[in-house]
Amino acid sequence: MSDEPVFSDTADWTWVLERPCAQCGFDASSAHAYDVPNLLRANAFRWREILAGDPDELRKRPRPDKWSPLEYAFHVRDVFELYDHRLQLMLEEDAPHYENWNQDETAVEKNYRAADPAVVSEELSDWAARLAARFESVSGAQWQRTGYRSDGAAFTIDSFARYFIHDPIHHLCDATIG
Repeated sequence: MSDEPVFSDTADWTWVLERPCAQCGFDASSAHAYDVPNLLRANAFRWREILAGDPDELRKRPRPDKWSPLEYAFHVRDVFELYDHRLQLMLEEDAPHYENWNQDETAVEKNYRAADPAVVSEELSDWAARLAARFESVSGAQWQRTGYRSDGAAFTIDSFARYFIHDPIHHLCDATIG
């Protein structure tokens, strides 16, 4: 079982804020940021269902160029933690700049594919609950607070929320469609 990265995603996914994703169908341009906590909880629930499956099956990659369901779940767990940190920065600092995050290096360093699905499920659920609560704490003018990605892309908390939620929704499709 190779734990090599399957791909290096260098695409700029900010376009999802302007038009629906043809692959997963999510339309961030018509979504509301205040819906993100409920979307996040529903997404975490679905991941729990997936991760309750046979661990050996969860580790199988459907194709050499695609992650296994377990790898996608662990990535989503890490995305929840990362975005919780970034949202906290946006709420506490003026115009923070986020450090770059290399998801492919992280997948190899943490050996996503060999992880225990029960642990990933629990941690994913915990981070989803924490992040949902943090999004629920945002109100009024806070939705317009700005943060910057390492490539210079600017997000308000509103656009950040809608951009963020596409990732776990999209990866559910990746993990279940094959």
